[in-house]
Amino acid sequence: MSMVIASYQTHLPIRVSLHPLQQVPTKLSFLRITPQTSLVLKCRQNRHFTDLTKTQDDGIPVEDVTILARFKSRHNYIRVLEVSRKADHPFAGSRLLLLDGPGNIHSISFLFKLLTNTYFDVFATLPPILPPGPIGVLGFGAGSAARLILELYPEVVIHGWELDPSVIDVGRKYFSLAKLEREHSPRLFIYIGNALNASCKNGFAGILVDLFSKGSLLPELQDPALWEKMSKSLRKGGRIMVNVGGSCVEAENKMRDGKIVMEESLKAMEQVFGNKLHVLNLGNRKDDSSLALTGDFPEPDAWKKALPRSLRDYIDLWTPYSA
Repeated sequence: MSMVIASYQTHLPIRVSLHPLQQVPTKLSFLRITPQTSLVLKCRQNRHFTDLTKTQDDGIPVEDVTILARFKSRHNYIRVLEVSRKADHPFAGSRLLLLDGPGNIHSISFLFKLLTNTYFDVFATLPPILPPGPIGVLGFGAGSAARLILELYPEVVIHGWELDPSVIDVGRKYFSLAKLEREHSPRLFIYIGNALNASCKNGFAGILVDLFSKGSLLPELQDPALWEKMSKSLRKGGRIMVNVGGSCVEAENKMRDGKIVMEESLKAMEQVFGNKLHVLNLGNRKDDSSLALTGDFPEPDAWKKALPRSLRDYIDLWTPYSA
């Protein structure tokens, strides 16, 4: 499905620093824009945007934001925003793909830089600790994770699944996905369909899971049977890295509490992977937003050495999972 990334909506605005060691968004959310408001970056699994006055810190004045597309598809309420390069904000010069009622940011790209200072950068640390073979991206969105990995690792092949064909169309039109496909045609394959049925001949070397719908992790991710099935789609030594959300996520269904859903997903993973499960916490609080990694933890120094310098600090944030 799309980076059907959940939304992170907090009810109180906070000051946000996007330094990789502190505030890496796992999800972003967007609420309606009115002429008298600004977009404010907030914390919830990633950061979000919501309506506040122009005096709020971290706000993007509405005059610095252009709506490039806005329509409803079969699966999503799709919006594409462009933030002016002149904006005094970490997202200056970016394009954002917003989906679902809460307006989750499912993809981000910058005009003049590759890294995003979001959890997509953490996803980009996975290839060096995998055996040879393709990587599956479950929840492709407009291709933010794929773009990073294809540019940083010339040998990697990616198979991506996206439920909504309109999201892929938007990616090609507004996020240079068509160019990415042309430049990496032997290494990038995109499928329209249910990501939970993803498979690859001889198995995946690694799988990135970013599956949200209506502002919440898919319910299937709270079922150990899903993780058992997914583990069997890996080749020997393969790993799974998952955006598991957190307390910053605000679902359309108020009964789907982000922290509880995250905990249930991690417990389901633990039943399958046991002590071979690590968690990386992002945000201001421990449970704001998290990613999970399966398999024996790699030797940290060797992992760092295989990464671009700008990604190495993430490695020290991983800790063994404990319920």
